[in-house]
Amino acid sequence: MVIRDDRRLLRVHGRAPVQMLDGIVTSRIPQSRGDAVYGTILTARGRMVTDVTTLWLGADELTLSVAETAHEAVLAHFKRFLPPRLARFDDLGPALRLVTVVGPGAGEAVAAAFGEVPESGVAVLGDPLDAGALVTRGVRQAAPSWDVWVGADALSDVCERLRAHGAVPVGSGVWHTLRVEAGFPQFGIDMDDGTIPVEAGLVDVAFDHDKGCYTGQEVIVRIRHRGRVNWHLRALRFGDVAARPGDQLFEAGGTKVRGRVTSVADSPRFGQVIGLGYVRREVGPPATLRLGSADGPEVGVEASGG
Repeated sequence: MVIRDDRRLLRVHGRAPVQMLDGIVTSRIPQSRGDAVYGTILTARGRMVTDVTTLWLGADELTLSVAETAHEAVLAHFKRFLPPRLARFDDLGPALRLVTVVGPGAGEAVAAAFGEVPESGVAVLGDPLDAGALVTRGVRQAAPSWDVWVGADALSDVCERLRAHGAVPVGSGVWHTLRVEAGFPQFGIDMDDGTIPVEAGLVDVAFDHDKGCYTGQEVIVRIRHRGRVNWHLRALRFGDVAARPGDQLFEAGGTKVRGRVTSVADSPRFGQVIGLGYVRREVGPPATLRLGSADGPEVGVEASGG
């Protein structure tokens, strides 16, 4: 289990939160208790505000897990696009903490600790702000996992409860390695407010292409049907070479930058240093680029699992 600080919960409630969020979030809005859906929030120009997991808690209440680094931008976006007479929002901020339990035995540990675990979606076990928990099956995460949102005051007790049922505490570095191994981009590291989600490989997993209008839709539809993007998220293989986020990639003998590294991890699964990064569309995987210069170490370029 790992205590994470990269996500934050927001609560949207009021007379018509579903209808109002439907015009903001790119995915479908969950319509039944326990449902959880992955999507994004975009600007009018199709750039990402954040990725988001929307959780259904009731007809008049939804909870959104957004990137911690983007939460202020999300709040500003909501102030602009959510009419308060129909939908209001609360930033739950540091009042709630996130513990992710990951691995083959994660479900058993969570079920034993809380007496219930959702096969998918969400289980609300009392009020998370008052010694309860909000348990969510991991949506687009690095490995089979469950997110447990609990009140900050209950964090230590919850971790002890999970530890008693076999969950071993690990650092955030382990979570980072699992994420990079799985090829999943993280907002704030591999995605930011300049990213078009098509570049990050999210167009088939974070969008409902049959829903009505949402902010940024015109750009996504135009790219999907009549255009293309110049950069694509790729899995990178560095062998035993030390790479760093921000490093540039070149073709052998070339002078133009053909890619850039965003995440790096020393992978036990692959037995080498691996990473994620953006590569020019002309460089189709599998391919080989060079790290740092045209005659630098070879870097394998593969399709990303993200």
